[in-house]
Amino acid sequence: MEIAQSKVRIALLGCGGMMGAHAGRLKAHPDVDIVGLCDVSESLVHTFAARHLAGTPHQPGVFTDPAQMYAAAKPDAVLISTPHTQHFEQGIQALAAGCHVFMEKPMVTTLDHAYRLADAVRQSGRIFVIGYNTPCSPEFFYLREMIRNQTLGRLELVNGFISQNWMRGTAGTWRQDPALSGGGQAYDSGAHLFNSLCWSVEADVEEVFAYVDNHGAPVDINSVSSIRFANGVMANITVSGNSPGGGSFMTFIFDGGRVEIDGWNASWINIWKGDQKVKYPPITPEMGAPSPDHNFIDAILGRAEARTSVTNGVIQSQLMEAFYESQRTGRPARPPRR
Repeated sequence: MEIAQSKVRIALLGCGGMMGAHAGRLKAHPDVDIVGLCDVSESLVHTFAARHLAGTPHQPGVFTDPAQMYAAAKPDAVLISTPHTQHFEQGIQALAAGCHVFMEKPMVTTLDHAYRLADAVRQSGRIFVIGYNTPCSPEFFYLREMIRNQTLGRLELVNGFISQNWMRGTAGTWRQDPALSGGGQAYDSGAHLFNSLCWSVEADVEEVFAYVDNHGAPVDINSVSSIRFANGVMANITVSGNSPGGGSFMTFIFDGGRVEIDGWNASWINIWKGDQKVKYPPITPEMGAPSPDHNFIDAILGRAEARTSVTNGVIQSQLMEAFYESQRTGRPARPPRR
């Protein structure tokens, strides 16, 4: 759908901490007009606007009902950053209102919802992206092209970890309430590694075996997952939510080399062809996008291909469905296919 106006009219649904970063990037974007803000209370929305959108030429409308926001503000697009279990219904509602949708991760918290949302996206013809960071980096773009082109041969194995002081940092918040979060660290910051894995491998999830430790919390804190994809790639991912030092590391192992990379934000990459390190890999800034927000706007305006899609959300939902089933049963689990 072409945008008739000179700017993309965008609404922000959910005025919590993460939305502040999105608002800052969109406020500074020359092709964006923020036309609506929505959350559960007007006072919360007004506080958000004063903190993050002061000085904008046109103050956005304030709403507590998304349906009213869509009807009154008439946005072209919406950015949704709300508790995870609300994503499905809010995504369906936004698509029905004719909006392009940027959905913060995770896309949804059940595989059934993922399949149903995918159907709605395809029927709508709208742009739908997920707030994954690494797909917009030049490093992960280059890595995925290497996988697709078999530059280092066939990808066989992936190993990675991510650590964060998540259990203490989110204590008492909705992120440790399963009714709102859908899960724990594996669904929250830990999902960055699963995002990077699924986006790069580009295959359905065949089977998952997960060891999980809740550390007495109502949601998962630490986990180790062994994953097999339908294309034969195997992976092992460790998610730590009880470590004072944050960090991330991934290794993609090919039959002709390997790639080591920061799976959280792609801040570094090392490449080996055979047993020789590639000293100057041909990675350029043009291979990336400034941010998922910028890529979303460029995709709407027809200037770039969206780096993520509902298909990525479906694959990750397959992984997480099997992850939590394995936790429940203590056995390997396979996600249901349609």
